[in-house]
Amino acid sequence: MKLEKFKNIYIIISAIFIIWMLFLDANSYFSTHAELNKQIDLLERQKANLQREIARDKKSIKKFSSMDELEKFARERYFMKKENEEIYIIEYADSLNLEDNE
Repeated sequence: MKLEKFKNIYIIISAIFIIWMLFLDANSYFSTHAELNKQIDLLERQKANLQREIARDKKSIKKFSSMDELEKFARERYFMKKENEEIYIIEYADSLNLEDNE
């Protein structure tokens, strides 16, 4: 009769421990999994973005393999010029950031 009481106590304590570890603890199985799943989703989105950037950069590298395209890019983007050459930058009124001081 005494052995039955101990067996039941061990089962009850084990069940309480399992419930505590799965649901109630700060490092519980479900809360840890939820955080890890969020991190995995974030990392997968970052991976997809980086793969798109890599594909775009590969296109740019392929495009700039010719000197004509590289020269065109340097002239348009960084306003580079050849020796003895003048460059005029034309800005339109609607493209300028003008502040009204009234």
